[in-house]
Amino acid sequence: MFYLLLITFCIVLGTITYGFTEKTKRDLDGNKKIKKILKINLGAFIPVISAAIIFMIPDIVSAAETASIATASGMGYIAAALCTGLATIGAGYAVGVVGSSALGAVSEDPKILGKTLIYVGLAEGIAIYGLIISIMILSRL
Repeated sequence: MFYLLLITFCIVLGTITYGFTEKTKRDLDGNKKIKKILKINLGAFIPVISAAIIFMIPDIVSAAETASIATASGMGYIAAALCTGLATIGAGYAVGVVGSSALGAVSEDPKILGKTLIYVGLAEGIAIYGLIISIMILSRL
């Protein structure tokens, strides 16, 4: 696992170094090269880090178990954190999309302000649902 993370770190460090060297050259073709290299970097970096995190979760849970926390409660805390975090990310994205659309619609017709506020409120409700589910998970631990 350590070697996988080391390889990923080297890829990222190499990409950053390449970007700085191209920027100092002020090469017009460098922008296309940098975009291509960044696509390759993200295409390799995100799956490798995701795999590393997935493979490290049992180690994290077993470390928590040695600290006198049961495996089920460790996974419960991870589930509650993921539930709240992902719901909040989804709500942020939804409010951004709905809010910008609502602002455009209200600028054309001010009469529909109340309807658009309902849609923005529904988008904000996603975060509340995630928070409620995480509280339910934590109450079971």
